[in-house]
Amino acid sequence: MNTFIQKKPKVTLALMLSFFSIILFLLTFSNVRQKQLHLQEGQPAEETIRANKTIENTAETENKRQLAEEAVVSEYTYQPDYKDTQVGYVEKLFQLVDEVNSDFAKQTSSATTTDANSLVEAKVAALKGKFESVNENALAFYQGLPSVFYTEIFGFSTDDIHRVRDEATTIIEKYMEEKIRQTNLSETKQSALYDVQLTDLSSDLQQSVRYLINQGIIVNEFYNEKKTEEQKAAARDTVTPVMIYQGEIIVREGNQIDSKAMEKLELLGMTKQSTSIFPLLALAVLIAFQSVLLAYLIIDRSFSEKLRLISLFALVMIASVAVMKLFQLFYNEQTSFLPQIFPVAFAPLILTIFCNRRLGILGAVMQVLIAYFLYFDSVGTTFLQVLAAIYLFNGIMATMVQRKRLANQAGRAFVWIILFPFIFNVVMVIYQGLSFTETNTLLTVACGLLGSGFSYLLSVGLHPYLELILTDDSDLVLNELSNPNHPLLKELLETAPGTYHHSMMVANLSANAVAEIGGRALLTRVACYYHDIGKIKHPNFFVENLPNGAENPHNYLLPEDSKQIIFSHVTEGVKILEEYHMPQFIVDICWQHHGTTLMTFFYVKAKERNPKITEAEFRYPGPKPQTREAAVVNIADSCEAAVRAMGQPTPEKIQKFVHDLIQGRIADGQFNECDITLKDLVKVEKSIISGLGSTFHSRIQYPTLKKTEEEKA
Repeated sequence: MNTFIQKKPKVTLALMLSFFSIILFLLTFSNVRQKQLHLQEGQPAEETIRANKTIENTAETENKRQLAEEAVVSEYTYQPDYKDTQVGYVEKLFQLVDEVNSDFAKQTSSATTTDANSLVEAKVAALKGKFESVNENALAFYQGLPSVFYTEIFGFSTDDIHRVRDEATTIIEKYMEEKIRQTNLSETKQSALYDVQLTDLSSDLQQSVRYLINQGIIVNEFYNEKKTEEQKAAARDTVTPVMIYQGEIIVREGNQIDSKAMEKLELLGMTKQSTSIFPLLALAVLIAFQSVLLAYLIIDRSFSEKLRLISLFALVMIASVAVMKLFQLFYNEQTSFLPQIFPVAFAPLILTIFCNRRLGILGAVMQVLIAYFLYFDSVGTTFLQVLAAIYLFNGIMATMVQRKRLANQAGRAFVWIILFPFIFNVVMVIYQGLSFTETNTLLTVACGLLGSGFSYLLSVGLHPYLELILTDDSDLVLNELSNPNHPLLKELLETAPGTYHHSMMVANLSANAVAEIGGRALLTRVACYYHDIGKIKHPNFFVENLPNGAENPHNYLLPEDSKQIIFSHVTEGVKILEEYHMPQFIVDICWQHHGTTLMTFFYVKAKERNPKITEAEFRYPGPKPQTREAAVVNIADSCEAAVRAMGQPTPEKIQKFVHDLIQGRIADGQFNECDITLKDLVKVEKSIISGLGSTFHSRIQYPTLKKTEEEKA
């Protein structure tokens, strides 16, 4: 299996992503798969039926539009000038009557007397002859009057004619000032004719007035069809389409399915014995897209790192979705607060701390998107919109914490994971207009707080164990490695006690300095315990292990041979550490704690013998320090050894030596491949000087009693 993984890394990663996607799909599949419904009008619903999509209810929309049309008041156009026109026709008529009477009065005075009937007929004929000079509308008005009117009017005296005119124009003017439609024309004329009866005119005169009123009072307000249609069209346009929203309850469980519910179900296509594959297709595409995003985010990592990141992301997300599904199983309309307990911040938090912030954000977003499918029956409801907003906010807040143990940042982690999500939860409650006096609202807020608390406590409690599983340098492992009874440390103490003591001193100096610059102090301390473990192969070739007064074996060796022995403590140390499966960080410190520094003492001796010798031949193989911690160990290791070798180290000597050494390492480019800054180096320098000063301080020579000296002699 390992051989296959090593030979086909791309295939291995693809298989892992595929397996991860399949598990997620299977976890969510049952929530998205649509069930076939057996529906019949008049029967009770076996379950609560929600709309499977958002669609317009066209029938209801059309009904509302028709009601809006019917509510529009018809538009009419009032013509106030019709009053003057009709009154003018009457006045013009009587003017012509007066002219005819005047003409015939002149003719009668010079002509023989004719009978009255013939005279009236002649006047009527003369009057109609004058009608030829009036316009068409006036002519139509005059022709509408019955012939008897003209016969009677010429039978009246001049005063009676004028009385008929005055009464007729007064009544016509009065009623034509009102708005008269075709619907109330008859009623208006009846009122006007009633007014005629109230006059003191004789019955003949009243009848003539009636003829004029009947012809003079006409419709002066007309139905405006165009404007009315425009108003109706505007009313239709203002009607908001009636929508059936996805997630909307069509009929509740146990309620009878009525005709309206059936119409909605038919419109949604839910009465057909077939289900849509689109939700399942969307779920499959989303999960595949998640795998693509994950692969893209880690594209520049090594194979082993890709393997680790994919494994962790898959495990965390599968666990998260499984727990989310568990809460979904117990969710209903009465327990809408339960999904708030889900520790939504846990997965993004773990991914942020153990992977990187980008994978944490991806996990936070994917949790929300998968929640839409887990709560598919509630899609389109306010519940799911609010739940998704809360899940997204909580998840993003979790990615804001620093990438270190929560126990070491308890205050800030509490703010990001518990306080801010709690405030946002309250905001969403206010947004929905819920009352804080209601039990359900209080339960929602309390469950949200409980979910955030679970996320925090789970992360704090499980962090050491997750660290143990996911990394090779967990605190549990480091605590075990720092135990003096560890086989390697026991062997180092027995075989190379000077190196053991040196390693303990370097560990103290390095750990304190790393803590000053915010590095991993415990890991650095443990790495220092083992950084010179290779010296157990040739302990007596290292000066700190020589007994007092013993001859240095390098005095009898060529510089080139001494160089190989000194160099070998790095390579031999790496071999030993790898045999014991030490954390990679400790192995790296062993490789890097000398960087590519020059072995000056042996280089100078070799140069004296052979001037052609180059510095490159007497430099450690490296690599140079790759981390801030390795850079600190590089400095502390040299400083401790050098200050120990000083005859009488004083604070001034220590300070000058440490400063010069750091400046020399900077000039030599030893820190070019790590991210340590000059500001960090200043802090490291102060810490190491303080540590060396307290360790190698000058001791007071206490006076010895004479008697004691004599006894010793």
